[in-house]
Amino acid sequence: MNSRVYELNSFNLLKSIADSREKLRKSEQKVADYVLANPNDVIHMRIVDLASEANVSEPTVVRFCRALNYDGFQDFKLTLAQGLASNASFEKFSMDSKDTVIEFKQKIFDSMIGNLINIREQLDPETLEEAIDALAKANRVEFYGFGASAPVCADAQHKFYRLMVSAAAYSDPHMQTISAVTLRQGDVVVAISQTGRTKDLLHTVRLVKETGATVITLCPGTTPLADLATIPIHVDVEEDKDLSTLMSSRVVHLVVIDILAVGVAMKLGPALFDHLKTIKRSLRSLRQNDRLLPTRRQSDNND
Repeated sequence: MNSRVYELNSFNLLKSIADSREKLRKSEQKVADYVLANPNDVIHMRIVDLASEANVSEPTVVRFCRALNYDGFQDFKLTLAQGLASNASFEKFSMDSKDTVIEFKQKIFDSMIGNLINIREQLDPETLEEAIDALAKANRVEFYGFGASAPVCADAQHKFYRLMVSAAAYSDPHMQTISAVTLRQGDVVVAISQTGRTKDLLHTVRLVKETGATVITLCPGTTPLADLATIPIHVDVEEDKDLSTLMSSRVVHLVVIDILAVGVAMKLGPALFDHLKTIKRSLRSLRQNDRLLPTRRQSDNND
Protein backbone atom coordinates (compact mmCIF):
# COMPACT_ATOMS: atom_id res chain seq x y z
CA MET A 1 0.00 0.00 0.00
CA ASN A 2 1.13 3.55 -0.67
CA SER A 3 2.82 4.81 2.52
CA ARG A 4 1.55 8.33 1.93
CA VAL A 5 -2.05 7.09 1.87
CA TYR A 6 -1.37 5.08 5.04
CA GLU A 7 -0.18 8.17 6.87
CA LEU A 8 -3.03 10.29 5.55
CA ASN A 9 -5.72 7.85 6.64
CA SER A 10 -4.39 7.08 10.12
CA PHE A 11 -6.46 9.90 11.67
CA ASN A 12 -9.09 10.44 9.00
CA LEU A 13 -10.05 7.02 7.72
CA LEU A 14 -13.72 7.38 8.65
CA LYS A 15 -13.90 10.75 6.90
CA SER A 16 -12.19 9.21 3.87
CA ILE A 17 -14.79 6.42 3.78
CA ALA A 18 -17.67 8.90 4.03
CA ASP A 19 -16.19 11.10 1.29
CA SER A 20 -15.60 8.11 -1.02
CA ARG A 21 -18.91 6.35 -0.41
CA GLU A 22 -20.73 7.57 -3.53
CA LYS A 23 -17.87 6.35 -5.74
CA LEU A 24 -18.13 2.79 -4.42
CA ARG A 25 -20.22 -0.03 -5.87
CA LYS A 26 -23.55 -0.64 -4.15
CA SER A 27 -22.28 -3.80 -2.45
CA GLU A 28 -19.17 -1.93 -1.24
CA GLN A 29 -21.39 0.85 0.08
CA LYS A 30 -22.96 -1.70 2.42
CA VAL A 31 -19.51 -2.36 3.89
CA ALA A 32 -18.85 1.37 4.15
CA ASP A 33 -22.14 1.97 5.95
CA TYR A 34 -21.45 -0.78 8.47
CA VAL A 35 -17.91 0.45 9.15
CA LEU A 36 -19.09 4.04 9.62
CA ALA A 37 -21.80 2.93 12.03
CA ASN A 38 -19.69 0.42 13.98
CA PRO A 39 -15.97 1.30 13.72
CA ASN A 40 -15.12 0.06 17.21
CA ASP A 41 -16.66 -3.34 16.46
CA VAL A 42 -14.97 -3.73 13.08
CA ILE A 43 -11.44 -3.60 14.52
CA HIS A 44 -12.19 -6.83 16.43
CA MET A 45 -13.80 -8.67 13.49
CA ARG A 46 -12.55 -11.25 11.04
CA ILE A 47 -13.26 -10.64 7.38
CA VAL A 48 -15.96 -13.32 7.45
CA ASP A 49 -17.66 -11.52 10.36
CA LEU A 50 -17.74 -8.16 8.56
CA ALA A 51 -19.02 -9.78 5.37
CA SER A 52 -21.81 -11.45 7.32
CA GLU A 53 -22.82 -8.30 9.21
CA ALA A 54 -22.81 -6.18 6.02
CA ASN A 55 -24.62 -8.93 4.10
CA VAL A 56 -21.97 -9.12 1.37
CA SER A 57 -19.35 -11.61 0.22
CA GLU A 58 -15.78 -11.71 1.52
CA PRO A 59 -14.37 -10.65 -1.90
CA THR A 60 -16.61 -7.55 -1.66
CA VAL A 61 -14.94 -6.61 1.64
CA VAL A 62 -11.52 -6.99 -0.03
CA ARG A 63 -12.62 -4.83 -2.98
CA PHE A 64 -13.90 -2.21 -0.54
CA CYS A 65 -10.51 -2.08 1.21
CA ARG A 66 -8.63 -1.87 -2.09
CA ALA A 67 -10.93 0.91 -3.30
CA LEU A 68 -9.57 2.91 -0.35
CA ASN A 69 -5.96 2.04 -1.36
CA TYR A 70 -5.39 -0.68 1.23
CA ASP A 71 -3.82 -4.03 0.40
CA GLY A 72 -6.56 -5.96 2.15
CA PHE A 73 -8.77 -6.24 5.20
CA GLN A 74 -5.97 -6.67 7.74
CA ASP A 75 -4.19 -3.57 6.44
CA PHE A 76 -7.44 -1.60 6.56
CA LYS A 77 -8.32 -2.87 10.04
CA LEU A 78 -4.87 -1.96 11.41
CA THR A 79 -5.17 1.63 10.19
CA LEU A 80 -8.71 1.91 11.53
CA ALA A 81 -7.57 0.69 14.95
CA GLN A 82 -4.66 3.15 14.99
CA GLY A 83 -6.94 5.99 13.97
CA LEU A 84 -9.49 5.23 16.66
CA ALA A 85 -6.77 4.94 19.30
CA SER A 86 -5.20 8.23 18.21
CA ASN A 87 -8.54 10.00 18.22
CA ALA A 88 -9.26 8.72 21.71
CA SER A 89 -5.88 10.00 22.88
CA PHE A 90 -5.85 13.35 21.16
CA GLU A 91 -9.08 14.70 19.75
CA LYS A 92 -11.61 14.77 22.56
CA PHE A 93 -10.96 16.38 25.89
CA SER A 94 -13.14 18.06 28.43
CA MET A 95 -11.86 20.36 31.11
CA ASP A 96 -12.93 19.63 34.66
CA SER A 97 -12.83 21.98 37.64
CA LYS A 98 -10.98 19.27 39.56
CA ASP A 99 -8.20 18.96 36.97
CA THR A 100 -4.69 19.51 38.26
CA VAL A 101 -2.16 21.59 36.32
CA ILE A 102 -0.59 18.38 35.06
CA GLU A 103 -3.96 17.07 33.84
CA PHE A 104 -5.18 20.16 31.99
CA LYS A 105 -1.69 20.77 30.58
CA GLN A 106 -1.82 17.26 29.09
CA LYS A 107 -5.36 17.74 27.78
CA ILE A 108 -4.54 21.03 26.08
CA PHE A 109 -1.39 19.68 24.42
CA ASP A 110 -3.13 16.48 23.30
CA SER A 111 -6.05 18.43 21.87
CA MET A 112 -3.71 20.77 19.97
CA ILE A 113 -1.65 17.89 18.59
CA GLY A 114 -4.72 15.96 17.48
CA ASN A 115 -6.30 18.95 15.76
CA LEU A 116 -3.07 19.92 14.00
CA ILE A 117 -2.63 16.39 12.65
CA ASN A 118 -6.24 16.22 11.50
CA ILE A 119 -6.13 19.58 9.73
CA ARG A 120 -2.77 18.69 8.16
CA GLU A 121 -4.40 15.74 6.43
CA GLN A 122 -7.63 17.58 5.58
CA LEU A 123 -6.00 20.53 3.82
CA ASP A 124 -6.29 20.18 0.06
CA PRO A 125 -2.88 20.70 -1.65
CA GLU A 126 -4.47 22.08 -4.82
CA THR A 127 -6.44 24.67 -2.84
CA LEU A 128 -3.30 25.68 -0.94
CA GLU A 129 -1.37 25.99 -4.21
CA GLU A 130 -4.13 28.17 -5.67
CA ALA A 131 -4.10 30.41 -2.58
CA ILE A 132 -0.31 30.69 -2.58
CA ASP A 133 -0.28 31.61 -6.26
CA ALA A 134 -2.91 34.33 -5.72
CA LEU A 135 -1.00 35.77 -2.74
CA ALA A 136 2.33 35.76 -4.58
CA LYS A 137 0.82 37.72 -7.50
CA ALA A 138 -1.31 40.11 -5.42
CA ASN A 139 -0.91 43.88 -5.55
CA ARG A 140 -2.31 44.18 -2.01
CA VAL A 141 -3.03 41.57 0.64
CA GLU A 142 -5.46 42.41 3.45
CA PHE A 143 -6.22 40.19 6.46
CA TYR A 144 -9.65 40.53 8.08
CA GLY A 145 -10.71 38.97 11.39
CA PHE A 146 -12.43 39.73 14.69
CA GLY A 147 -12.01 38.60 18.29
CA ALA A 148 -9.54 35.75 18.69
CA SER A 149 -8.86 35.87 14.93
CA ALA A 150 -7.53 39.44 15.18
CA PRO A 151 -4.08 38.44 16.53
CA VAL A 152 -3.86 35.80 13.79
CA CYS A 153 -4.38 38.59 11.24
CA ALA A 154 -1.69 40.71 12.91
CA ASP A 155 0.73 37.79 12.81
CA ALA A 156 -0.09 37.22 9.13
CA GLN A 157 0.55 40.88 8.30
CA HIS A 158 3.93 40.68 10.03
CA LYS A 159 4.93 37.55 8.11
CA PHE A 160 3.86 38.81 4.69
CA TYR A 161 5.35 42.26 5.25
CA ARG A 162 8.73 40.54 5.64
CA LEU A 163 8.14 38.91 2.26
CA MET A 164 7.95 42.34 0.57
CA VAL A 165 4.19 41.92 0.15
CA SER A 166 2.03 45.01 0.63
CA ALA A 167 0.05 43.66 3.58
CA ALA A 168 -2.35 45.07 6.16
CA ALA A 169 -4.54 43.64 8.92
CA TYR A 170 -7.87 45.06 10.09
CA SER A 171 -10.01 43.94 13.03
CA ASP A 172 -12.25 47.02 13.16
CA PRO A 173 -15.47 46.86 11.06
CA HIS A 174 -15.17 50.47 9.92
CA MET A 175 -11.56 50.05 8.77
CA GLN A 176 -12.47 46.79 7.06
CA THR A 177 -15.28 48.51 5.18
CA ILE A 178 -13.02 51.35 4.03
CA SER A 179 -10.37 48.86 2.99
CA ALA A 180 -12.86 46.62 1.19
CA VAL A 181 -14.29 49.30 -1.09
CA THR A 182 -10.80 50.47 -2.16
CA LEU A 183 -9.72 47.05 -3.41
CA ARG A 184 -9.63 46.06 -7.04
CA GLN A 185 -8.99 43.05 -9.25
CA GLY A 186 -5.57 41.58 -8.46
CA ASP A 187 -5.85 42.32 -4.73
CA VAL A 188 -6.44 39.56 -2.18
CA VAL A 189 -8.33 39.46 1.12
CA VAL A 190 -7.73 36.64 3.59
CA ALA A 191 -10.79 36.43 5.87
CA ILE A 192 -10.17 34.44 9.06
CA SER A 193 -12.95 33.20 11.31
CA GLN A 194 -13.35 30.40 13.84
CA THR A 195 -17.09 30.12 13.15
CA GLY A 196 -17.49 31.38 9.58
CA ARG A 197 -20.62 33.24 10.68
CA THR A 198 -19.51 36.64 12.02
CA LYS A 199 -21.97 39.18 10.56
CA ASP A 200 -19.54 42.10 10.25
CA LEU A 201 -17.01 39.91 8.47
CA LEU A 202 -19.64 38.58 6.07
CA HIS A 203 -20.63 42.18 5.31
CA THR A 204 -17.10 43.31 4.44
CA VAL A 205 -16.35 40.17 2.42
CA ARG A 206 -19.46 40.82 0.31
CA LEU A 207 -18.11 44.31 -0.36
CA VAL A 208 -14.78 42.80 -1.39
CA LYS A 209 -16.53 40.47 -3.82
CA GLU A 210 -18.13 43.46 -5.55
CA THR A 211 -14.68 44.90 -6.33
CA GLY A 212 -13.47 41.78 -8.12
CA ALA A 213 -10.71 41.11 -5.59
CA THR A 214 -9.90 37.52 -4.62
CA VAL A 215 -11.23 36.24 -1.29
CA ILE A 216 -9.37 33.48 0.56
CA THR A 217 -11.13 32.17 3.67
CA LEU A 218 -9.78 30.28 6.67
CA CYS A 219 -12.90 28.96 8.38
CA PRO A 220 -15.04 25.84 8.77
CA GLY A 221 -16.54 24.40 5.60
CA THR A 222 -20.28 24.62 4.92
CA THR A 223 -20.49 28.08 6.53
CA PRO A 224 -21.69 31.39 5.04
CA LEU A 225 -18.13 32.75 4.92
CA ALA A 226 -16.78 29.68 3.11
CA ASP A 227 -19.61 30.02 0.58
CA LEU A 228 -18.44 33.57 -0.27
CA ALA A 229 -14.84 32.55 -0.89
CA THR A 230 -13.02 32.55 -4.19
CA ILE A 231 -10.57 30.12 -2.58
CA PRO A 232 -11.99 28.45 0.55
CA ILE A 233 -9.48 26.82 2.89
CA HIS A 234 -11.57 24.66 5.19
CA VAL A 235 -10.42 24.55 8.81
CA ASP A 236 -12.77 22.30 10.76
CA VAL A 237 -11.60 22.01 14.36
CA GLU A 238 -13.38 20.09 17.12
CA GLU A 239 -12.90 21.45 20.60
CA ASP A 240 -14.46 22.04 24.00
CA LYS A 241 -15.99 25.44 23.34
CA ASP A 242 -17.01 25.92 26.97
CA LEU A 243 -13.54 26.08 28.50
CA SER A 244 -10.88 26.03 25.79
CA THR A 245 -11.96 29.45 24.40
CA LEU A 246 -11.33 28.22 20.88
CA MET A 247 -7.62 27.73 21.54
CA SER A 248 -7.12 25.05 18.92
CA SER A 249 -8.70 27.06 16.09
CA ARG A 250 -6.37 29.97 16.74
CA VAL A 251 -3.27 27.78 16.73
CA VAL A 252 -4.37 25.91 13.59
CA HIS A 253 -5.02 29.21 11.80
CA LEU A 254 -1.52 30.40 12.72
CA VAL A 255 -0.04 27.23 11.24
CA VAL A 256 -2.05 27.59 8.02
CA ILE A 257 -0.79 31.17 7.72
CA ASP A 258 2.76 29.80 8.09
CA ILE A 259 2.09 27.35 5.25
CA LEU A 260 0.85 30.16 2.99
CA ALA A 261 3.79 32.41 3.89
CA VAL A 262 6.37 29.71 3.22
CA GLY A 263 4.64 28.91 -0.06
CA VAL A 264 4.79 32.56 -1.14
CA ALA A 265 8.45 32.75 -0.14
CA MET A 266 9.20 29.70 -2.28
CA LYS A 267 7.35 31.28 -5.21
CA LEU A 268 9.24 34.57 -4.95
CA GLY A 269 12.58 32.78 -4.99
CA PRO A 270 16.25 33.78 -4.47
CA ALA A 271 15.72 37.55 -4.58
CA LEU A 272 13.46 37.28 -1.53
CA PHE A 273 15.97 35.12 0.34
CA ASP A 274 18.59 37.86 -0.06
CA HIS A 275 16.05 40.37 1.25
CA LEU A 276 15.30 38.20 4.30
CA LYS A 277 19.02 37.96 5.05
CA THR A 278 19.23 41.76 4.91
CA ILE A 279 16.33 42.04 7.37
CA LYS A 280 18.00 39.58 9.72
CA ARG A 281 21.26 41.55 9.65
CA SER A 282 19.49 44.86 10.21
CA LEU A 283 17.61 43.51 13.23
CA ARG A 284 20.80 42.44 15.00
CA SER A 285 21.45 46.01 16.08
CA LEU A 286 18.14 45.98 17.98
CA ARG A 287 19.10 42.96 20.06
CA GLN A 288 21.26 42.91 23.14
CA ASN A 289 24.53 41.13 22.54
CA ASP A 290 25.41 39.19 25.70
CA ARG A 291 29.06 39.04 24.68
CA LEU A 292 29.29 42.79 25.20
CA LEU A 293 27.94 42.63 28.75
CA PRO A 294 30.48 42.62 31.60
CA THR A 295 30.64 39.52 33.74
CA ARG A 296 29.65 39.74 37.41
CA ARG A 297 33.32 39.78 38.45
CA GLN A 298 34.25 42.45 35.89
CA SER A 299 31.31 44.57 37.02
CA ASP A 300 32.38 44.29 40.66
CA ASN A 301 35.93 45.32 39.79
CA ASN A 302 34.68 48.38 37.93
CA ASP A 303 32.60 49.63 40.89
